[in-house]
Formats: sequence, C-alpha cells, structure tokens
Amino acid sequence: MTIAPRHDWTVDEVEALFALPFADLIHRAQTVHREHHPANTVQMSTLLSVKTGACPEDCAYCPQSVRYDTGLDREALMAVDDVVTRARTAREAGATRFCMGAAWRSPKKRDIEVMSAMIRGVRELGMETCATLGMLNKEQARELRDAGLDYYNHNIDTSPEYYDKIITTRDFQDRLDTLEAVREAGMSVCCGGIVGMGETVRDRARMLQVLANLEQHPESVPINQLVAVPGTPLANQAPIDPFDFIRTIAVARILMPSSAVRLSAGREQMSDELQALAFLAGANSIFYGEKLLTTGNPDVEHDRRLLDRLGMRTAPGVIGATHA
Repeated sequence: MTIAPRHDWTVDEVEALFALPFADLIHRAQTVHREHHPANTVQMSTLLSVKTGACPEDCAYCPQSVRYDTGLDREALMAVDDVVTRARTAREAGATRFCMGAAWRSPKKRDIEVMSAMIRGVRELGMETCATLGMLNKEQARELRDAGLDYYNHNIDTSPEYYDKIITTRDFQDRLDTLEAVREAGMSVCCGGIVGMGETVRDRARMLQVLANLEQHPESVPINQLVAVPGTPLANQAPIDPFDFIRTIAVARILMPSSAVRLSAGREQMSDELQALAFLAGANSIFYGEKLLTTGNPDVEHDRRLLDRLGMRTAPGVIGATHA
C-alpha cells in the first residue's frame, strides 16, 4: 500500500536517512520511486540562458555574478523568435520541456512582457515551459501564469543555516516568498538546491527538510552538484564524494515521492556509472544539450547512448497541467 507523502519531517529523521547503509537507502528510494513513477523512464529537459551575465547578486557559485571575473561574456535578452527556434531544435532532439533562464535579481515589467511572449511561443510548440528569472512578486507570477508558464524554478540552494555563507544579497525568506507567489498564482514549483559547496550532511538534510515540509511538495526538485567555476569564491572547493551526492538524490526521492527529481548541474563531471546510480536512486529527469545555462553538459548523442545502454526510455511531461 502506498503511504501518503509527509510534510512533518524532523531534521533528525532526514539525517537518519542519509546515515542508512548505502544499499538500504538505494533500495528504499527505488521502492518509493516505483510506487509513484514509471520505472526506467526519464524526462528530457533543455535549459537555455536567454539573458546571460551582469547579475548584481553575489551567489558564491555563480559565474554570472557581476562581482566575479570568470571570463563570461555578457549577453542581452534574446529575441523571442531566436528562443522559439532554439526550443524547436530542442524538441526535435527529444526534449519535451524547455526552460528559460535569465540572470536577473528580479525582472522588470518590460522583461516580463518579453518573457511572456517567449513562453507563449514555446507552448505553441507543444512543449512544457519553465522559467528561472530571479525573485518574483505576486503580480509578476500571475502575468507569467497568464502567458502559459507551467513551472517556475527558484532554488533555495542550501539550508537556512548555511545560506549566508553562500549568498548575502538576499536572504532565505526572499526565496520562500517567491515560492509562495508562484504557488498562489497557480503554477507548479521547481525548487531544489546545490550540494558540494562546503555544507555539512546536516545542511543537506535541512535543505531537503524545508522542501519536504512545504504545504505542497515542489513538483520538480533539481539536485545540482557544484561546478567550481574559476573566478568564483567556490573555485577551489573540493568535490563532493560521489556517494554523498547519490545519497542526496535518494533522500529527496524518499521525502518527496511524487516529485520529479532532476539530475541537474554537474553532469559533465559525472561518469556514466554515477549517472546510472542517480537514476537507481530516483532521479527521473535530466537536462539535455551542450550547456546548462553557462556551464557544460554532456552532449545529446552521449545522453542517448547512455539511456540506450541502461534500457531507459524518455517520457513526456504533463503539458499544461497547471492551466486546465
């Protein structure tokens, strides 16, 4: 019998999941996964940076911050037609979900108008739409919903306790306020975090506890592995132990059984074997294509070969489910 999802986890309970023997944790996560999702199935998503660089925030991991010299070229907001063309190419390559990211602290009114046109153009292709544009107020969230946006991505990044070690230009509550605005507008929430930034296991447990204890679980939970970009404050951060990364995927699956757990940034540094373990632990979506915003990603053909080797098939998203 399927057990109803919980929203009352304690951080000690979550940390205890991280401490399980590895095989036991993976078995539990895969059991939960098969109760809530088709086995051996992964959704393909493509993420395009529609406006790159010059962000005023000081996120320690981000090459798009204006505060760091990472050699990144700044690019103005793309034209709507160019974005739709890229979405069409992604669809032809097998993607069913198209995500648009812009390096803003918060979009201005004119930015929302342009983004709304992009969203309408992508939805006309029959693709699921997602955007990540920084902080939103309630009015902005409603405008994006009215344009047909399916998902809004706004990660909490890490635990509330570790947050000010990574970002000082906004606080943790600002993140939660944007998530509330997105929920009130009737859109689905895409929210996860980054591991490997020097946080403790308890920080990872606390980050996932915050997400799992929201009144409604995020429909999409991206788990990112830090990409240590030269020029950022985390450039010399030691890589996370691969098994610790897989544990984070597995615990996210157990805590939020119906959510899509998305294997996100850092895949270029992952072996095929590590990615296979991530799928076994409950990841059921990957970003597809050569880039994830501004950092590398495995190429399309490599991904296809990997999924073929694993006997996995692609699955569409639920188009328009939030706008019925």
